[in-house]
Amino acid sequence: MSKATAQLTSIDEIRAAATRIAPIAIRTPLLRAPFPGVAGPGLGKQIWLKAESLQPVGAFKIRGAANKILQLTREERARGVITYSSGNHAQGVAYAAREVGAKAVIVMPSNAPAIKRAATLALGAEIVDVGPASSERLAKAEELVREHGYVVIPPYDDEQIIAGQGTCGLEIVEQLPEVDLVVAPVSGGGLLGGVAAAVKQLNPKAKVFGVEPELASDTAESFRAGRIVTWGAELTSRTIADGLRTQSVGERNFAHIQAYVDQILTVTESEIRVAMRAIVAATRLLPEPSGAVATAALLFHSDELPAYKKAVAIVSGGNVDPALLAEILTES
Repeated sequence: MSKATAQLTSIDEIRAAATRIAPIAIRTPLLRAPFPGVAGPGLGKQIWLKAESLQPVGAFKIRGAANKILQLTREERARGVITYSSGNHAQGVAYAAREVGAKAVIVMPSNAPAIKRAATLALGAEIVDVGPASSERLAKAEELVREHGYVVIPPYDDEQIIAGQGTCGLEIVEQLPEVDLVVAPVSGGGLLGGVAAAVKQLNPKAKVFGVEPELASDTAESFRAGRIVTWGAELTSRTIADGLRTQSVGERNFAHIQAYVDQILTVTESEIRVAMRAIVAATRLLPEPSGAVATAALLFHSDELPAYKKAVAIVSGGNVDPALLAEILTES
């Protein structure tokens, strides 16, 4: 599937998704973040954080999961749903499935954070363990679909998932119409692709940048190469940002990224950790590492970003292990 042949998500589809998911996903706030020396009075720049960590499952993933599951037929819901996820999409699927009375099965990597595993189980889902590679998750899910007839709820490479995630971008433009830069994390590409589609269709002059950890920057490499590049699990699993360890961007998502995204930057592990502390200090949000990468780009890579007056960084999730958060907050 190429940019030329892929069906790009329309703003009408994103608006329809916003109406559809309103009973399940919340409209998250934009919080002003006057980071010292970067944005605030006298600097001519404002930074706002889109607090997706305040969603019912602690991450943006509930948007796409709800949009997909709410469109299933009664027969499909009766068969049950399945997905493959390291945690946040798992919780989104489990939550939305519970809302419609459907069974949820989650194929989860063995290295998924304990806090995300526990939350998924608490929502009533069944977990099937596999190895750390995203390819292993997909293979196991396909096997279980053949055996039991479950309906797959893909984590990112799906039109309805992209439209659901795009509602985050729709809200950003509605909440801050004069936004001129939106920065979002990227892994499989559902959030970045959907947000970019919404922002660019509503405000074509705004710039949209994606951000990845250096240690899992397959999408950045793909963007430069103009084709999808796959990284091995032994590489992507090195980053602290567990939600961004996908080995390759989705085909549909990459088509949206090629059509609407201006650039993709990478950040270091130390920059992610500093950004987490900065977010806590400025807003009292508790971001997970994956949720801090967009802010890290604004804090440390201003020379790679376009000039802006009002920027929004998406804090994509807050399901952080308490011990890890304590470690990072007490670092000097």
